[in-house]
Amino acid sequence: MLVLGIESSCDETSVAIVEDGRKVLSNVINSQIKIHERFGGVVPEIASRNHVQAISTVTKQALEQAKITFDQVDAISCTMGPGLVGALLVGVSYAKALSFALDKPLIGTNHIKGHIAANYITHKELKPPFICLIISGGHTHLVLVKDYNDFQILGKTRDDAIGEAFDKVARVIGLGYPGGPKIDKMAKQGKPNIHLPRTYFENLDFSFSGIKTAVINLNHKNPDIDKSDLCASFEQAVTEVIVTNTLKACKNSNVKTVALAGGVSANSYIRNAFDNVAKENNIDIYYPEMELCTDNAAMIASAGYYELINGKTSSLDLNAIPNLKIDQSI
Repeated sequence: MLVLGIESSCDETSVAIVEDGRKVLSNVINSQIKIHERFGGVVPEIASRNHVQAISTVTKQALEQAKITFDQVDAISCTMGPGLVGALLVGVSYAKALSFALDKPLIGTNHIKGHIAANYITHKELKPPFICLIISGGHTHLVLVKDYNDFQILGKTRDDAIGEAFDKVARVIGLGYPGGPKIDKMAKQGKPNIHLPRTYFENLDFSFSGIKTAVINLNHKNPDIDKSDLCASFEQAVTEVIVTNTLKACKNSNVKTVALAGGVSANSYIRNAFDNVAKENNIDIYYPEMELCTDNAAMIASAGYYELINGKTSSLDLNAIPNLKIDQSI
């Protein structure tokens, strides 16, 4: 079964063809990072405009790389939320037009479920149940994946997403956008010798606003502070929190398999930390390949496939839901 996936939730216009939820035939990504760098972050209106300009070309490229035609596609899966509403509407509208013109099933897909599904593409052997930590610019979720379409939120951020904290810290210390890769690179030159606060709750929720504010205050009060040490200390602190909560989730759920997902799962320090605790605690750890950590359409096609075989499709009145929850019924 061939599913055409469309992703346009933020600043990547992506179209992919995925076979049976696991085999990628094509995954074309048109990134807008260079466009938004000068603004220090994503400008929603500019992102939407660029999605409109790119989506037809990206779709054509995806079909050509997969060596198929529209007639061979079995279903259309698109990100319906969460994300920037204008950006989402471009992908949703295009998917609805394709579904109507080709008379193919339409599947409105949750972006967060897509990040989880990225692991199915990289690791063909991975099956539920497992704990998934979704860490990206817009999301920080700790989820028990009971089955392909059965998710239980165990914890989530109460304020900033972890990737948002990375971006804000990077901007304040002068590294620019996107912050995650730049902090990861600079941290390798420093030492985690600056004390920063960690926030824990009775449940498995997260909070990153306190550590972000602490870094900003330190930087303002001490302009000559070693930026590499500050990056290393920030990275160590946030990693300690997500590792601790993930281990608690494994213990509470009696699950010994963990998958990471989302753009921040590409961070080398975080991956190394999870590798170490996985060995110490006899846990199987999985990460998507680097291209599948950030937003892409292959993960949306994969997630859509599992919705489709579960009998779930969308009607042509499908709309974008910018604040869509992973456990929200549609």
